[in-house]
Amino acid sequence: MKDTGNSRRYMKCLSALIFTSCVLLITPLPTPQNGTQDSSINAQSIAVKPDDWPYFLGPLQTGISAETNLIDEFPEEGPALLWEKKIGTGYSAPSILGNQLIIHHRPDANRKSKEVIECLTADTGKLLWKYEYDSDFRDPYGYNNGPRCSPLLTPKYCYTFGAQGKLYCLNLKDGKLVWHRDCLKEFDVPPGFFGVGSTPILEGNQLIVMVGGKPNSGMVSFDALTGKTLWENVGKKVWDGTSTGWERMPVYQWRGANIKLSSYSSPLAVTIHGKRHLLCLMRQGLVSLDPKDGSVNFKYWFRSMINDSVNAARPVVVDDKIFLSAAYEVGSALLQVNPEGKSYKELWRNPTNMMTHWSTTIHHKGYLYGFSGRHERGATMRCVRLSDGKVMWETDGTAPVIGKVKRNQLTGQFQWINSGKPAPWPFYGRGSAVLADNKFIVLGERGTLAIVKVDPDQFHEVCRTSFPQIKYPSWTAPVLAHKKLYLRSESHVLCLDFDKNSQKDK
Repeated sequence: MKDTGNSRRYMKCLSALIFTSCVLLITPLPTPQNGTQDSSINAQSIAVKPDDWPYFLGPLQTGISAETNLIDEFPEEGPALLWEKKIGTGYSAPSILGNQLIIHHRPDANRKSKEVIECLTADTGKLLWKYEYDSDFRDPYGYNNGPRCSPLLTPKYCYTFGAQGKLYCLNLKDGKLVWHRDCLKEFDVPPGFFGVGSTPILEGNQLIVMVGGKPNSGMVSFDALTGKTLWENVGKKVWDGTSTGWERMPVYQWRGANIKLSSYSSPLAVTIHGKRHLLCLMRQGLVSLDPKDGSVNFKYWFRSMINDSVNAARPVVVDDKIFLSAAYEVGSALLQVNPEGKSYKELWRNPTNMMTHWSTTIHHKGYLYGFSGRHERGATMRCVRLSDGKVMWETDGTAPVIGKVKRNQLTGQFQWINSGKPAPWPFYGRGSAVLADNKFIVLGERGTLAIVKVDPDQFHEVCRTSFPQIKYPSWTAPVLAHKKLYLRSESHVLCLDFDKNSQKDK
């Protein structure tokens, strides 16, 4: 896809990528690097290790990894490329369990083609198995036609959710079909802006899916072993008559026709004040459900007045607080869940401090780090104080390379002034990041890969590099597993060596 400069189309596409989400299950994992937690996120089983990445946003579903001894600075040529694989289109991040990597993509972007689920060895990229099924999805705005949701892995199964709402459960060992559901056909789901983009999660024996079906099948629970429907909720009963705070429509009125319920934000299951909450940031706003039966704990209207808009970033939970953020003139809000678990207080709301288009903000020791902006131009990486929403700093990413790079007028690419060699794109744009080993690993939307210090007082980029295979639009967040970093573009998957000891040996 070429960058047309049409800001309206530019803006819409990215929400599709909401690549999606993760999974939450039974055995507690180590506390993430963000301070004392009163809330908890439970993960799958003891077979899932802290350095695996089996769900979107990692083993803790927060974009934070417990891995250490990672490289602190790139060598001149960048981190070593261990392997690469040419793939089809999509925004789905790879998922890794042990030495198995699953990538979901669409090799042929024509109208009649297939979505492909491939299992590779994570250390070498060797193909182990693949499963494919028909797809004729076409993005309404002309962007890529591949899957948006990341695979969800357990020691036995691989779950995927395609761009047309085809839900599959495969055996992780050999890729054989266990069960599947065609959600768009089985539920009354109106066409979305960018296809299906909310990755399912696991909660015990339930596969929780944001289906978006009307009138009350916005969220659906399936038996993870059989695919049988267990419960469904969220729709007319939840949102009709809800207070919006909008002057032109103070109370939401359900009109029935073509009402969209799903968003591109993954649900999140957490324990707050000893009570389990299934947090679902739908198109209309946040709803907390009891995951046992789908009953509503509370709801909070949180959406743009602009029709062509989406919620995409996942809720961020810190103790008993829930942080929400969205672009399209929405901004952010911080809620505090009351001890009984059925209500909340709005601690603050700000329309401009963090306007997250799709990549989920990361919390660390009382501060939120993320990317704010509806369009690439004007988007910035920011640090926001959790307690009051104050912006501590922001950057478009250009400061470290001012006076060091120039643009080639013939190719349009940037190059280092002192050497004439290709240089990474100076702007981050609407980037994404993961936090590990007390550093941010940042990926800009034009492929700039950087290491940034974790510092609430000032922005400090340590180094940057880029790879020609990872270019615009690089909207899939990096994946870190077993000291290897995986990057995905619309044409390639790259595996980079991030082991500090490997660098010392060279």
